[in-house]
Amino acid sequence: MTDSSSPVPADVEDRQAIEHILGRPLSRTWPTGALAPGSRVTVVRAQDWDGPWQVEFAGTIDAMGAPEPNEHAQALDGELLYWVTFDTSQYDSGGDGPYRKAQIWGRYLRAEPEPEA
Repeated sequence: MTDSSSPVPADVEDRQAIEHILGRPLSRTWPTGALAPGSRVTVVRAQDWDGPWQVEFAGTIDAMGAPEPNEHAQALDGELLYWVTFDTSQYDSGGDGPYRKAQIWGRYLRAEPEPEA
């Protein structure tokens, strides 16, 4: 028997909330060649416009949902959308936030080298 009063981990709550909003389950199948969950990244600003974030900042590829193809009309061919957990809460270029996690277009991610042991 399990204690139903114990708190649900935040990542499970996040997944459930996003799946409810999307009306579908998040994929758990990680695409070949995609950044691995736990990879350290820097979320960068666009070179051609003032966005999508106010500043560049560090984060981690989150395993809440596998990267998915970016279906937006302005997406690059083969571009993926990644869930990224931010090291510190961030505001987007429109001033909305603070956000602690978001789905980020692959072009706005710079993979950071693994620290040497």
